[in-house]
Amino acid sequence: MKGGGGGGGVGPGKRRWRFLAVGVLFLVVLSMLVPLVFLLGLHNGFHSAGFVPRPHTTTSGDRSNHVDNLVRKLGPTLPKDILKHYVNEAKNETSSANATRKSQKKKGTPVPPQVVLQPLSKRNISGDGGKAGMKGGINEGLRLCELQYGSYCIWHEENREDMKDSMVKKLKDQLFVARAYYPSVAKIPAQNMLTRDLRQNIQELERVLSESTTDADLPPEIQKKSERMEATIAKSKSVTMDCHNVDKKLRQIFDLTEDEANFHMKQSAFLYQLAVQTMPKSQHCLSMRLTVEYFRDDSFDQELPVKYSDPTLQHYVIFSTNVIASTVVINSTVMHARDSMNQVFHVLTNGQNYYAMKHWFLGNTFKDAVVEVLNIDPFIPDYYDKTTPSHLNLPTEFRVSFHGINNASAMHSRTQYISIFSHSHYLLPEIFKNLEKVVVLDDDIVVQQDLSTLWSLNMGQKVMGAIQICSVRLGQVRSYLGESSFHKNSCTWMSGLNVIDLARWRKLGISETYWKLVKEVSKKEGSAALASLLTFQDLIYALDNDWVLSGLGHDYGLSTQSIKKAAVLHYNGNMKPWLELGIPKYKVYWIKFLNPENQFLNECNVNP
Repeated sequence: MKGGGGGGGVGPGKRRWRFLAVGVLFLVVLSMLVPLVFLLGLHNGFHSAGFVPRPHTTTSGDRSNHVDNLVRKLGPTLPKDILKHYVNEAKNETSSANATRKSQKKKGTPVPPQVVLQPLSKRNISGDGGKAGMKGGINEGLRLCELQYGSYCIWHEENREDMKDSMVKKLKDQLFVARAYYPSVAKIPAQNMLTRDLRQNIQELERVLSESTTDADLPPEIQKKSERMEATIAKSKSVTMDCHNVDKKLRQIFDLTEDEANFHMKQSAFLYQLAVQTMPKSQHCLSMRLTVEYFRDDSFDQELPVKYSDPTLQHYVIFSTNVIASTVVINSTVMHARDSMNQVFHVLTNGQNYYAMKHWFLGNTFKDAVVEVLNIDPFIPDYYDKTTPSHLNLPTEFRVSFHGINNASAMHSRTQYISIFSHSHYLLPEIFKNLEKVVVLDDDIVVQQDLSTLWSLNMGQKVMGAIQICSVRLGQVRSYLGESSFHKNSCTWMSGLNVIDLARWRKLGISETYWKLVKEVSKKEGSAALASLLTFQDLIYALDNDWVLSGLGHDYGLSTQSIKKAAVLHYNGNMKPWLELGIPKYKVYWIKFLNPENQFLNECNVNP
């Protein structure tokens, strides 16, 4: 009994010791595996996105690469579109790949590109209204910027200045990065020396930046301080640590930088548009001086009304509120004409600028040509009040942006700039009742050849001769045209140089058709341009492209050969030649038709 009892008691005790031994062995093995797993870098998968010195993967979604690149590219004034593109790079690539796979699976009609029709500055009585061809190619960041801000981005890129106080900005960036690493490094007992160096460098840069705001204020040994900080940051990057704090800090810096860049971009774009739409002080002075002189002196009030309505002469019509712009148009046309005796210019302006225009053109001669100045305000009929502004409208300019299927990629997007007739143009048959044919010139053109051959054009059954732009077709802007019937392959057309058959215009009731279409699309943005496109559908006689070269108000990439070859240069876009924003290399073709010795120009300091 005792033997049996004793044997039964020992068995369970041995089993308990056996379990303890197995448990200890398991813990020993586990303690060896954990460092091994850590050394192999598998812990990266359990942490949030952060910086590690030597990432083991090279895919586009590697978070370590993302933060490392962020540190290298950190800057205080990067445009938001570029930053956004950088952050969503992996997402864009994935979306692009998915879209490609879907397009390969589906065999049918491709998804049409999205079109955005955005008006540029509308040129009215208080202001003046970019083919985004740049030197070389246009990078994706610039295209993204242009889709949002238009020709401002082109002007900004061409007029970019070297960054001022670059060393101060570099020191601030280093200070941001050092502060991001310091909390994580300080938690590692083995890195006491690195922690001390990092703290000393941070304090040193803080002291320097508190005393200096520009590069000129920095001490002579600042380059060595910057190099020491750079070396300390490099050591911090090489330390294996919990990157959660580093990543959190860098993301905060990134968000602040993005917000700051977006604010400055919007502010700059606003100031750019303000400069475009505001009349320069010198030109305002000129208009006021001429108005005062008109009422002081009536000796110039000698006109030739017989020529104004003679249908056998060549009649040119210019809508303008700008004295010097309309002067350049008339002067350049007359200077290249074989016979200026047959030329009659009708300048249509508003009541505010009427007397200034009248005094200017009565006091200046243009060879044998005759200039008539008309106030358009009395011609605006009362029954159009609901759809027509009560002031002069100049040609409306629009930026048309085409987005590809993958809207995030600017490489599949493009932008075109077009100018279209405004409401005021549809009053021509009412204003010139005795004329059968006129040539309409925008006030932002320069004529380089004789235009008399335009009067011998046989346009057949067409109403207007114009330059057509087949890169923008009606079918591509159909979402803006509503339920109106149109031919989707019809090309759009440009104002600037337009030959108009007024007799056929009246016969077909073009003006009535336009006002009807304006009412139908009045709720849509750019209703005047859309109504014009539909009104002249199938009624455009396409002029040869050699007649007009457009884009001198936004395109920096036009060749000298093409400029010299064109009969007419059109400065469509925001960068007009009479503004400080004008493209300098194109201004020479415009300014040579102004008289620098004119008394009024000198007194008002009009010097484009």
